[in-house]
Amino acid sequence: QVQLVESGGGLVQAGDSLRLSCAASGRRTFSFSRYNMAWFRQAPGKEREFVVGITRSGGNTYYTDPVKGRFTISRDNAKNMLYLQMSSLKPEDTAIYYCAADDNLIMQTTATRYDYWGQGTQVTVSS
Repeated sequence: QVQLVESGGGLVQAGDSLRLSCAASGRRTFSFSRYNMAWFRQAPGKEREFVVGITRSGGNTYYTDPVKGRFTISRDNAKNMLYLQMSSLKPEDTAIYYCAADDNLIMQTTATRYDYWGQGTQVTVSS
């Protein structure tokens, strides 16, 4: 079992920045570096969508077009932490943001392929 807890969401103005954090933990044999990690987001009435992903060592990152140049995903395996630095926020970024863990060998971008999820943190961007 893997437990994920997000934090850092809030209400901000368009153009502002936020940094989301995801703390990972597990059983005695848990190894954070075993998992590819991703941030998903879900707005009311919409499907949960992939936003950004990062591989086990942090050597490869994946960004969707709406957030390229504005969001940066990173991880600190020594601290079992995943981060999402968001800048130049737009109202259309408003959603619940979830971190997710996947132990597949190949990076996945669909929600159904991820094994573990956090509870989510709300990001609201006003215009």
